[in-house]
This record gives sequence, C-alpha cells and structure tokens, in this order.
Amino acid sequence: MVSTTSPAFPADYPGNLFVVAAPSGAGKSSLCKALLELDSRLQPSVSHTTRAPRGQEKHGREYFFVSPQEFDSMVETNAFLEWANVHSNRYGTSRKAIEERMAQGSDVILEIDFQGAMQVKEKFANAVCIFILPPSWEELRSRLERRGEDAPDTIELRMRNAQVEVAQASQFDFVIINELFDRALFDLKAIVHAQRLKFAAQRRARAETFQALNIA
Repeated sequence: MVSTTSPAFPADYPGNLFVVAAPSGAGKSSLCKALLELDSRLQPSVSHTTRAPRGQEKHGREYFFVSPQEFDSMVETNAFLEWANVHSNRYGTSRKAIEERMAQGSDVILEIDFQGAMQVKEKFANAVCIFILPPSWEELRSRLERRGEDAPDTIELRMRNAQVEVAQASQFDFVIINELFDRALFDLKAIVHAQRLKFAAQRRARAETFQALNIA
C-alpha cells in the first residue's frame, strides 16, 4: 500500500531531486554513500522506517527508526511525500525535509524502493529517477548472502521481490548496472552532473544570471 494523498511539489525549486531505487543487494546504499562523500552539493534524505536497525545503523543517520504507531501518526497528518510497505516493513519520506533543502538550493538524493520512486515522480515531475541493476541474479543472491544480515528465508523473500522490482526498470529515467563499483559510481556522478547542466535546472538554480542575460 502506498499513500498518494500528498499534494504535488512546486516545480521551481532551485535544488534538484535525485531518486535512486534498486532491489535489495544491488548496491544502492553503497553507491549513494560514496557519491555523497565526493559531492558536497548533495544532501541525503533520511527516510523513516518501522524496521529495526541493522548492523551499525544509527537513528537519524541511515534512517529514523520509529514505531508503527508513530508511523501511523505521520501518515494521518500527511507528513510523507511517499510511503510504502517493503519486505514487511514500512518506509516513508518526509515531505518537509526535502522541500526545505531544495528550496534552499541544495540537491537531494533519495534512496527508496521502486513504489516510492514512482510516487515521487508523479508528484514532482522534475525528479530524476535512477534504477540500479545487478549484473545477474546469481550475483545478487551472492551479495545478499555475503553481507550476512538476513536469514535464508529473508533472502528468498528479497530475491522474489527483486524480480518484481527489476521489471519496473523501464519506468526510470536512467539505469545503471552495478557490475564494477567504480564504473557504476562514475555513471551515477555523470547523471548528477548532466542534470545540473540542463537548461531548466540551470535556470532554476541561477535565476539571477538568466534574468540579467534576458533569457526567458
């Protein structure tokens, strides 16, 4: 189930919104983390989730870990830009946090599942949606097993869900195959840089320059 009641974004924010989705294990989080370390103009969007922390995750850094009751309250007050059930847990993106950053001219990168990505695209036409693919089903399973965070039945669930998620790749603006990490990171950087140079994005970010040059 996905909420669709949040109103549309204004189209003239100076900041860009990059939405990155992928099946679990494809390397989405590692790529986004590496990009954030390289690009000071990018800011992360920290989602809310009802799942428990994994490994070294900390509240407010990887996610805001909230109770189902707290999540319900945020849904009722329309606090989420999007939210969805993923692997039996709920995840949501704070609308206010993203709007404030983009209004200040910051570029925001948002890691979510494909359901949420499509909802964001529907509400904010300027969002740049990027899908990360694994090089093969065998490699995806191997990565899930190597990270050692999930029980075998959870890995099977993630593999089944991945088939549904991968089938949605054609709905995205860009697709990156994460076979070699450095190459995939280069591709992700290239997408972000190219988006910033588009006419509409430059006009939003450098409105004073365009006005001074009498460019409509």
